[in-house]
Amino acid sequence: MQAHRHQISRPESGGNYQLSSFHFGKPGQGKKVYIQAALHADEVPGMLVSQFLRTELAALEAQDKILGEIVLVPAANPLGLAQAIHGAPFGRFDLSTGTNFNRAYKHVAEDLKVSLEGKLGPDAGANVALLREHARASVASWEPATDAEALKKILLGMAIDADIVLDLHCDNEAVVHIYTGTPLADAVAPLSALMGAHAVLLALEAGEEPFDEACSRLWWDLAAHFGPKTPIPMACLSTTVELRGEMDVSYELAQRDSHALLQFLGHSGVIDVPLETLPAPICEPTPLEGVEPVNAPHAGVLVFLKQLGDRVAAGEPIADLIDPVSGKVTKLAPTVPGVFFARTAHRHLLRGMAVGKIAGAKAFRAGKLLSQ
Repeated sequence: MQAHRHQISRPESGGNYQLSSFHFGKPGQGKKVYIQAALHADEVPGMLVSQFLRTELAALEAQDKILGEIVLVPAANPLGLAQAIHGAPFGRFDLSTGTNFNRAYKHVAEDLKVSLEGKLGPDAGANVALLREHARASVASWEPATDAEALKKILLGMAIDADIVLDLHCDNEAVVHIYTGTPLADAVAPLSALMGAHAVLLALEAGEEPFDEACSRLWWDLAAHFGPKTPIPMACLSTTVELRGEMDVSYELAQRDSHALLQFLGHSGVIDVPLETLPAPICEPTPLEGVEPVNAPHAGVLVFLKQLGDRVAAGEPIADLIDPVSGKVTKLAPTVPGVFFARTAHRHLLRGMAVGKIAGAKAFRAGKLLSQ
């Protein structure tokens, strides 16, 4: 294992922030895997999972059982980890700009449409290698204007040429679910089965350039741009893995998730471990455009009637919202059938606040598809 430290802050910055990454295997040998945790710094479960991964990967490397290259970033957001408001961690947004730490990554495809013109040919493997070379150069040319952008450039620079990208997050309260690109539905199926995902949410473009999409969308965008005579395979399986809720931090869950991720890497040919039979998936992929957010129509006390992971019908209440002054009770229900996969941890809401999310099977939304 090699430990690297990356300087985020410039000398004249008010703080001095650095990022640590841990590298296993040999660069250029086999597939490259990039794993990061806590890009939203107040989402803790992935950091504990990374602790188990680091121990296991070090042991596998000592036994020469890493068949590719693995980069692990266990705490991907030192800037967010240093933020708190009145004693509460606040790692989702950069307090200096208000920008979500998982938005506004560079979409290198726009540069590559120009730089690769006339350079690609009929050999898919050669195209992949050349595309990755140009993608690395595009990221390297990014000139950050803030510490947050400098962090994003460092993270994307380590991941942009990877075969597999696993971005470990969590929701407020949730069951395991996964976000990925529509062309990657088949490739993500083993990961979904091993993790026990209750929803796999697919989109060609979720909006606002999240990290996982910055690593993968360039492949289908460029394939469409250059056309069928220039073969460009979907060479990066990039996903956001939501590890339940913010409070689901335990050794038992972290060990289980770590084991599932290592099995996925084993089935992907990246590490040499005894392979277990893939379990049956819990869910079929559904479009991200089919997710219905349920919001509070007025202020009140929230009482959930359904459990996370439940399948609900259209119009079936998932919660009551009670006005404590008037006693009015409002039944909150989705308009589409689907899986109740995420919900708020708050039990008193103001008008317009998020209540929960339902993963429906039919697309009906457009535009910005991710929650803020």
